[in-house]
Amino acid sequence: MKTVGVTPLAALVRAGLEAVAEPGKAAAMQAYMKSAMPYLGVSAVPLRQMCTALFKDLRYESAAAWQDDVLGVWRGAAFREERYCAIALTGLRAAEKFQRFEAVGLYEEMVVSGAWWDYVDVIATQRLWALLCNDPVPVKELMRQWSGDKNMWKRRCAIICQNKAKKGTDLALLYECIEPSIGSKEFFLRKGIGWALREYAWTDPDEVRRYVAANADRLSGLSQREALKNVLRPRTR
Repeated sequence: MKTVGVTPLAALVRAGLEAVAEPGKAAAMQAYMKSAMPYLGVSAVPLRQMCTALFKDLRYESAAAWQDDVLGVWRGAAFREERYCAIALTGLRAAEKFQRFEAVGLYEEMVVSGAWWDYVDVIATQRLWALLCNDPVPVKELMRQWSGDKNMWKRRCAIICQNKAKKGTDLALLYECIEPSIGSKEFFLRKGIGWALREYAWTDPDEVRRYVAANADRLSGLSQREALKNVLRPRTR
């Protein structure tokens, strides 16, 4: 990760978080998330409210200016909540026009350097999903590449990036992205596979049952349980 000074926006983010922090909560939050980076003690609701107030008037003329602000907050973070704010900054309405394939490098840095589910899952299911909708051909190809990457979190992104797709799910892509990790021992990959299948089961439970049955000898027990959690099984007499 590059070392940078504190940018003006990053300084405002830090000050805003400090103003709503409850320091007594910080240690428990850090322990729950198993985080090496400390917390200030800002819960989700005040953090979201602070971001809304601070970012509401931001406007960007270029993708580069937006990415500079995001990375200024992300790279300069001393507390975990600052990185949550950086992720919130990526989702601004003012940044919708920048959710194109060219933003992949930004999200890749955040995924690789963040390397934990609380960051990665939002980026995958919301930001990469937006890129997939806007530029499907190159992003699908990239997700195929990520699915076999040595970085576990990039693999997880590839598996779960369609979790919001419902009927629009590219089933072939989902299965392609699961395949390189189907026998993995990594908890977050096994869990991610199950989660992705469970989400698709809301749309086509029969297909998920079929896929799990066909791959029962390769899917972990965890993946199978997660995949079938919301599937209504037929009653037996």
